[in-house]
Amino acid sequence: MSLTTEQNKQVVLRFNKECLEQGNPDAFRELLAPDVINHAAPPGMPNGPESFTHFLNGVLRKGFPDLRVEILEQVAEGDLVCTRKKITARHTGEIFGIAPSNKQVVINVIDIIRVKDGRYAEHWGQSNFTDVLKEITS
Repeated sequence: MSLTTEQNKQVVLRFNKECLEQGNPDAFRELLAPDVINHAAPPGMPNGPESFTHFLNGVLRKGFPDLRVEILEQVAEGDLVCTRKKITARHTGEIFGIAPSNKQVVINVIDIIRVKDGRYAEHWGQSNFTDVLKEITS
């Protein structure tokens, strides 16, 4: 099933709301292909579906449980969707051993998703997350 670029953009929007923002386990299962490749996973770490669920639910949402995603721009061509977004949150939970600072943060993200059959097949991403971690420790 080949989707239009607009349908592919909707898949990415849904992932951002239901998976990233809400942490919905059913949405992860529906929107991540079993053989998805997360090219943004750190070297030596799993890069399949578990890399998304572990990082988003097991790390990010634990440190920033109130996070909200704002899609700033989306561009799609063929099976690729590029999204520029910002994630806003307050650091009220522990993350990587860093105690809650109660600081408000903004995580800026640009990612590219290859969508196949209505699911994430590949992900590439860049963000200022490392800078945000430095910010909450200072």
